[in-house]
Amino acid sequence: MMIIAALVAAGAVGGAAGVASHFLERDATASHVAVAYADPIYGCSATDGDTIRCGDERIRLLGIDAPELPGHCRVGRDCAPGDPHASTNNLKAAMSGSLTIKRIGEDHYGRTLALVAGSKGDLSCWQLSHDQVIYKADWDDGLNVARTCPSDVL
Repeated sequence: MMIIAALVAAGAVGGAAGVASHFLERDATASHVAVAYADPIYGCSATDGDTIRCGDERIRLLGIDAPELPGHCRVGRDCAPGDPHASTNNLKAAMSGSLTIKRIGEDHYGRTLALVAGSKGDLSCWQLSHDQVIYKADWDDGLNVARTCPSDVL
């Protein structure tokens, strides 16, 4: 219920700005939304199910949490459920074509927090639609992911 209220508020306050911040177009032949952000990025690879590396830049995908690779879930931490290898492989499959980015900020590890899109759409949305990650509203600055793919978030 809280997510729905937040989405309504975000739509009322910044819906037009959110849509204007990136290009959205329904793909008539697929169930995903084609998205392109302003800045291209190159030489990227998946580190895990929610993080990619493009050259020296480490990028944490906005609004999602993927299962941790073996040994990475510290005792006492509430880690996302699932298969970390399947999540990473699914992200790799989505990173086809040209990649574009909308940088949002930086996390406490120094990684860029961002929305990233490729030929299969927004990568956070892709991971959500394939049940490879969980949505974290507290990690979705400006509810960018929720506005880009609301059906995958709810």
